[in-house]
Amino acid sequence: MATITDLTGRVAVVTGGTRGVGAGITRALLGAGAEVVTCARRPPDKPVQAAGRTARFFHVDLRDAEAVTALFEQVRAEYGRVDALINNAGGTPYRMLEEGRAERHARVIELNLLAPLTVSLAAYEVMRSQSDGGSIVMIGSVSGERPSPGTAAYGAAKAGLEQLARSMAVEWAPRVRVNTLVLGMVRTELSHLHYGDEEGIAAVGRTVPLGRLADPAEVGDACVFLASDRASYISGASLLVHGGGERPAFLDSATANQ
Repeated sequence: MATITDLTGRVAVVTGGTRGVGAGITRALLGAGAEVVTCARRPPDKPVQAAGRTARFFHVDLRDAEAVTALFEQVRAEYGRVDALINNAGGTPYRMLEEGRAERHARVIELNLLAPLTVSLAAYEVMRSQSDGGSIVMIGSVSGERPSPGTAAYGAAKAGLEQLARSMAVEWAPRVRVNTLVLGMVRTELSHLHYGDEEGIAAVGRTVPLGRLADPAEVGDACVFLASDRASYISGASLLVHGGGERPAFLDSATANQ
Protein backbone atom coordinates (compact mmCIF):
# COMPACT_ATOMS: atom_id res chain seq x y z
CA MET A 1 0.00 0.00 0.00
CA ALA A 2 1.38 3.41 -0.97
CA THR A 3 2.01 5.86 1.84
CA ILE A 4 2.48 9.60 1.96
CA THR A 5 6.22 8.96 1.90
CA ASP A 6 6.22 6.30 -0.82
CA LEU A 7 9.60 6.33 -2.60
CA THR A 8 8.87 3.52 -5.04
CA GLY A 9 10.83 4.07 -8.23
CA ARG A 10 13.24 6.51 -6.58
CA VAL A 11 17.00 5.94 -6.36
CA ALA A 12 18.86 6.98 -3.22
CA VAL A 13 22.56 7.05 -2.37
CA VAL A 14 23.57 6.81 1.29
CA THR A 15 27.21 7.45 2.19
CA GLY A 16 28.41 5.36 5.10
CA GLY A 17 25.11 3.52 4.85
CA THR A 18 26.27 0.12 6.06
CA ARG A 19 26.22 0.35 9.86
CA GLY A 20 24.96 2.44 12.76
CA VAL A 21 22.92 5.49 11.80
CA GLY A 22 23.70 4.92 8.12
CA ALA A 23 22.25 1.41 8.18
CA GLY A 24 19.11 2.75 9.86
CA ILE A 25 18.75 5.31 7.09
CA THR A 26 19.30 2.67 4.42
CA ARG A 27 16.65 0.36 5.93
CA ALA A 28 14.12 3.18 6.15
CA LEU A 29 14.63 4.10 2.50
CA LEU A 30 14.35 0.46 1.45
CA GLY A 31 11.18 0.15 3.49
CA ALA A 32 9.74 3.19 1.70
CA GLY A 33 10.33 1.52 -1.66
CA ALA A 34 13.52 3.21 -2.88
CA GLU A 35 16.38 1.52 -4.65
CA VAL A 36 19.32 2.21 -2.34
CA VAL A 37 23.02 2.39 -3.13
CA THR A 38 25.43 2.58 -0.19
CA CYS A 39 29.11 3.43 -0.29
CA ALA A 40 31.93 3.34 2.24
CA ARG A 41 35.59 2.44 2.60
CA ARG A 42 34.73 -0.87 4.25
CA PRO A 43 32.14 -3.40 3.05
CA PRO A 44 29.42 -4.39 5.49
CA ASP A 45 29.69 -7.62 7.46
CA LYS A 46 26.38 -8.55 5.87
CA PRO A 47 24.14 -6.82 3.31
CA VAL A 48 21.77 -4.17 4.61
CA GLN A 49 18.22 -5.38 4.05
CA ALA A 50 14.66 -4.32 4.80
CA ALA A 51 11.18 -5.12 3.51
CA GLY A 52 12.59 -8.12 1.64
CA ARG A 53 14.96 -5.93 -0.35
CA THR A 54 18.73 -5.40 -0.26
CA ALA A 55 20.86 -2.28 -0.63
CA ARG A 56 23.70 -2.36 -3.11
CA PHE A 57 27.22 -1.59 -1.90
CA PHE A 58 30.11 0.18 -3.64
CA HIS A 59 33.59 0.51 -2.20
CA VAL A 60 34.48 4.22 -2.44
CA ASP A 61 36.83 6.58 -0.63
CA LEU A 62 34.69 9.70 -0.41
CA ARG A 63 37.78 11.89 -0.22
CA ASP A 64 38.70 10.83 -3.77
CA ALA A 65 36.80 13.17 -6.10
CA GLU A 66 37.43 11.04 -9.19
CA ALA A 67 36.13 7.92 -7.45
CA VAL A 68 33.03 9.77 -6.26
CA THR A 69 32.31 11.08 -9.76
CA ALA A 70 32.73 7.58 -11.17
CA LEU A 71 30.26 6.24 -8.59
CA PHE A 72 27.50 8.63 -9.62
CA GLU A 73 28.16 8.06 -13.29
CA GLN A 74 27.78 4.32 -12.69
CA VAL A 75 24.60 4.78 -10.68
CA ARG A 76 23.12 6.94 -13.44
CA ALA A 77 24.15 4.42 -16.10
CA GLU A 78 22.62 1.48 -14.24
CA TYR A 79 19.57 3.07 -12.60
CA GLY A 80 18.93 6.01 -14.90
CA ARG A 81 18.75 8.64 -12.17
CA VAL A 82 19.61 9.75 -8.63
CA ASP A 83 16.70 11.15 -6.64
CA ALA A 84 18.17 11.44 -3.15
CA LEU A 85 21.58 11.72 -1.55
CA ILE A 86 22.02 11.25 2.18
CA ASN A 87 25.44 12.54 3.27
CA ASN A 88 25.82 10.40 6.37
CA ALA A 89 29.48 9.30 6.36
CA GLY A 90 31.58 10.95 9.04
CA GLY A 91 32.79 10.67 12.58
CA THR A 92 35.75 11.44 14.80
CA PRO A 93 37.86 10.01 17.60
CA TYR A 94 37.78 11.77 20.97
CA ARG A 95 40.88 13.96 21.07
CA MET A 96 41.51 17.25 22.85
CA LEU A 97 42.95 19.88 20.55
CA GLU A 98 46.38 19.95 22.16
CA GLU A 99 46.65 16.16 21.91
CA GLY A 100 46.75 16.04 18.12
CA ARG A 101 48.70 17.74 15.40
CA ALA A 102 46.88 20.10 13.05
CA GLU A 103 47.03 17.49 10.30
CA ARG A 104 44.93 15.06 12.35
CA HIS A 105 42.26 17.65 13.01
CA ALA A 106 42.33 18.60 9.33
CA ARG A 107 41.53 15.00 8.37
CA VAL A 108 38.43 15.15 10.58
CA ILE A 109 37.29 18.28 8.75
CA GLU A 110 38.08 16.66 5.40
CA LEU A 111 35.85 13.67 6.17
CA ASN A 112 32.98 15.58 7.75
CA LEU A 113 32.85 18.71 5.58
CA LEU A 114 34.90 18.45 2.40
CA ALA A 115 33.80 14.91 1.53
CA PRO A 116 30.08 15.80 1.70
CA LEU A 117 30.83 18.78 -0.55
CA THR A 118 32.56 16.49 -3.04
CA VAL A 119 29.71 13.99 -3.01
CA SER A 120 27.03 16.68 -3.28
CA LEU A 121 28.71 18.21 -6.33
CA ALA A 122 28.77 14.81 -8.05
CA ALA A 123 25.12 14.16 -7.17
CA TYR A 124 24.10 17.61 -8.40
CA GLU A 125 25.55 16.91 -11.83
CA VAL A 126 23.05 14.07 -12.13
CA MET A 127 20.09 15.74 -10.42
CA ARG A 128 20.30 19.00 -12.33
CA SER A 129 19.44 17.24 -15.60
CA GLN A 130 16.34 15.54 -14.17
CA SER A 131 12.98 17.20 -14.70
CA ASP A 132 12.06 16.65 -11.05
CA GLY A 133 15.52 17.41 -9.66
CA GLY A 134 16.42 15.74 -6.40
CA SER A 135 16.92 16.01 -2.65
CA ILE A 136 20.16 16.18 -0.68
CA VAL A 137 20.19 15.62 3.07
CA MET A 138 23.20 16.43 5.23
CA ILE A 139 23.54 14.52 8.49
CA GLY A 140 24.60 17.20 10.93
CA SER A 141 25.06 17.18 14.69
CA VAL A 142 24.31 19.18 17.80
CA SER A 143 28.11 19.29 18.09
CA GLY A 144 28.00 21.96 15.42
CA GLU A 145 25.73 24.17 17.52
CA ARG A 146 27.38 24.07 20.94
CA PRO A 147 30.90 23.69 22.38
CA SER A 148 32.37 20.26 21.63
CA PRO A 149 35.44 19.72 23.83
CA GLY A 150 37.28 16.62 22.68
CA THR A 151 35.65 16.77 19.26
CA ALA A 152 36.26 20.41 18.36
CA ALA A 153 37.25 19.82 14.74
CA TYR A 154 34.20 17.61 14.25
CA GLY A 155 31.93 20.27 15.73
CA ALA A 156 33.48 22.92 13.48
CA ALA A 157 32.98 20.70 10.44
CA LYS A 158 29.34 20.03 11.31
CA ALA A 159 28.71 23.75 11.78
CA GLY A 160 30.23 24.33 8.36
CA LEU A 161 28.15 21.53 6.87
CA GLU A 162 24.91 23.15 8.00
CA GLN A 163 25.97 26.48 6.50
CA LEU A 164 27.07 24.74 3.31
CA ALA A 165 23.63 23.15 2.99
CA ARG A 166 21.90 26.51 3.31
CA SER A 167 24.06 27.99 0.54
CA MET A 168 23.54 24.95 -1.70
CA ALA A 169 19.79 25.28 -1.18
CA VAL A 170 19.92 28.81 -2.61
CA GLU A 171 22.39 28.14 -5.43
CA TRP A 172 20.74 24.92 -6.62
CA ALA A 173 17.09 25.95 -6.31
CA PRO A 174 14.57 25.24 -7.63
CA ARG A 175 15.90 22.00 -9.10
CA VAL A 176 17.52 20.49 -6.02
CA ARG A 177 16.42 20.76 -2.39
CA VAL A 178 19.11 20.66 0.32
CA ASN A 179 18.41 20.23 4.04
CA THR A 180 20.19 19.19 7.22
CA LEU A 181 19.20 16.78 9.98
CA VAL A 182 20.79 17.98 13.22
CA LEU A 183 21.21 14.84 15.29
CA GLY A 184 21.63 14.41 19.00
CA MET A 185 22.77 11.15 20.54
CA VAL A 186 21.78 7.97 18.69
CA ARG A 187 21.95 4.45 20.03
CA THR A 188 23.99 2.18 17.74
CA GLU A 189 26.06 -0.98 18.03
CA LEU A 190 28.99 1.22 19.11
CA SER A 191 27.18 3.12 21.89
CA HIS A 192 28.89 1.07 24.58
CA LEU A 193 32.25 2.47 23.49
CA HIS A 194 31.07 5.96 24.40
CA TYR A 195 28.62 5.41 27.25
CA GLY A 196 29.56 2.07 28.82
CA ASP A 197 27.08 -0.66 29.73
CA GLU A 198 23.28 -0.59 29.60
CA GLU A 199 23.11 1.37 32.84
CA GLY A 200 25.45 3.99 31.43
CA ILE A 201 23.46 4.26 28.21
CA ALA A 202 20.23 4.66 30.19
CA ALA A 203 21.84 7.33 32.39
CA VAL A 204 22.92 9.30 29.34
CA GLY A 205 19.46 8.90 27.86
CA ARG A 206 17.92 10.50 30.95
CA THR A 207 19.76 13.74 30.15
CA VAL A 208 17.59 14.05 27.02
CA PRO A 209 14.09 15.53 27.53
CA LEU A 210 12.47 12.55 25.77
CA GLY A 211 14.36 10.27 28.17
CA ARG A 212 16.35 8.13 25.76
CA LEU A 213 18.77 8.08 22.85
CA ALA A 214 17.39 8.07 19.32
CA ASP A 215 17.08 4.87 17.34
CA PRO A 216 18.73 4.85 13.87
CA ALA A 217 15.32 4.01 12.39
CA GLU A 218 13.98 7.35 13.64
CA VAL A 219 16.75 9.19 11.82
CA GLY A 220 15.89 7.11 8.77
CA ASP A 221 12.23 8.14 8.97
CA ALA A 222 13.26 11.81 8.93
CA CYS A 223 15.41 11.17 5.85
CA VAL A 224 12.53 9.45 4.08
CA PHE A 225 10.34 12.49 4.75
CA LEU A 226 12.89 14.98 3.42
CA ALA A 227 13.47 12.83 0.33
CA SER A 228 9.75 12.55 -0.38
CA ASP A 229 7.30 14.80 -2.17
CA ARG A 230 5.74 15.63 1.19
CA ALA A 231 8.77 17.87 1.79
CA SER A 232 8.58 19.52 -1.63
CA TYR A 233 8.64 23.07 -0.17
CA ILE A 234 11.30 22.41 2.44
CA SER A 235 14.82 23.49 1.47
CA GLY A 236 17.62 25.21 3.35
CA ALA A 237 16.12 23.95 6.60
CA SER A 238 17.72 22.36 9.67
CA LEU A 239 15.50 19.74 11.26
CA LEU A 240 16.39 19.01 14.89
CA VAL A 241 16.30 15.27 15.63
CA HIS A 242 17.63 15.38 19.18
CA GLY A 243 14.77 14.42 21.49
CA GLY A 244 14.37 17.94 22.82
CA GLY A 245 18.07 18.73 23.09
CA GLU A 246 20.05 18.86 26.29
CA ARG A 247 18.57 19.70 29.66
CA PRO A 248 20.10 23.01 30.81
CA ALA A 249 22.58 22.44 33.64
CA PHE A 250 21.18 25.32 35.70
CA LEU A 251 17.88 23.45 36.12
CA ASP A 252 19.64 20.60 37.94
CA SER A 253 21.51 23.08 40.12
CA ALA A 254 18.31 24.88 41.00
CA THR A 255 16.57 21.62 41.89
CA ALA A 256 19.50 20.54 44.09
CA ASN A 257 19.24 23.75 46.12
CA GLN A 258 15.52 23.42 46.83
